[in-house]
Amino acid sequence: MPVALTVAGSDSGGGAGIQADLKTFAAHGVYGTSVLTALTAQNTRGVHGVLPVPADFVRRQLDAVLDDIAVDATKIGMLADAEVVRAVAQGLGSRRAGPVVLDPVMVATSGDALLDPDAVGAVRELLLPLADLVTPNVPEAAVLLGTDPATSVAQCREQAEELLRRSGTAVLLKGGHLDGGDSGTDSVDVLATSAGTVLVRRERVATTATHGTGCTLSSALAAQAALHPAPAGADPDWAALLGPARDYLQAALLAGARLSIGSGHGPLDHAFALREDRP
Repeated sequence: MPVALTVAGSDSGGGAGIQADLKTFAAHGVYGTSVLTALTAQNTRGVHGVLPVPADFVRRQLDAVLDDIAVDATKIGMLADAEVVRAVAQGLGSRRAGPVVLDPVMVATSGDALLDPDAVGAVRELLLPLADLVTPNVPEAAVLLGTDPATSVAQCREQAEELLRRSGTAVLLKGGHLDGGDSGTDSVDVLATSAGTVLVRRERVATTATHGTGCTLSSALAAQAALHPAPAGADPDWAALLGPARDYLQAALLAGARLSIGSGHGPLDHAFALREDRP
C-alpha cells in the first residue's frame, strides 16, 4: 500500500492541517503517517491559540516514522517557528521520504497568522531546496519573493516562474485569491516546472466552506505522487499529477458546501465519495 507522510499542525476544528491531510490520504487509498509540529485551538471562525511542539520532539517523531516505515511521498504544512523548520529540514535532509510537497502555510483562511515571521527566512533557505514542489497561494508567494501580491493570472505566472528560477523547485502558485480580471469566473492555478509552465482552470465554487483548501490540495498532490512514483532518477510529472488532485479538491469543495459545519469558514467534504456511494 502506498504510504504518505504529513508534517503539519493539528486543527482542533478538523478541517485543515493534519486532520485534512490524513482524510485526503485515506480518500486516495494511501496510508497516512504524521508528524505534529503544533497544536492549534481553532474552529471555523478563527485561530484562538497556537502551541508549537518542541523542535526536538518534532525530530523524534520524524525519525520514529522514517526508521520503521517506507514513505513514498511527504507533505509539509504548518511549521510554526524557525526551530521546528530547522528540525524538519535536518531530518529530511539526512534521508529521503519520497517526493516532498511543501505548502508554506503562513496565514489561516480566517486571516490568523500561523507562521512566526522569523521562520519565513528559514523556510526559504532550508526547506525550499529540499522540496520537489512548493504550493504557495498568492500572498505566500509574495512573501517568499519579497514582493507585492499578484493581482492577475499574468502576474501569478511571472511570480511562479521567478520562484522556480530562484529556488530550483517546481512551483504551483494557487490562484484562489484572485477575483475576476483575467481569471474570469475560474480559479486558475499556475504550475511552473523545468518542463515549462501550464495553467490549470476549474470553475470557481461559490461557497464559504473553504477551510483547508490549501492543505487538501497539497496533500492530494502528495497522495498522487505516492500512487504514481516516477521512474528512478526522474522528477515527478507534476503536470500529470495535478489534474486528478485538482479534481479531488473541486469535488470536495462542491460537497463541502452541503455539510453545514460551524458558523464561519466551514470545511471541505473530504469523504464525499463515501457519502455518494451510500444507498
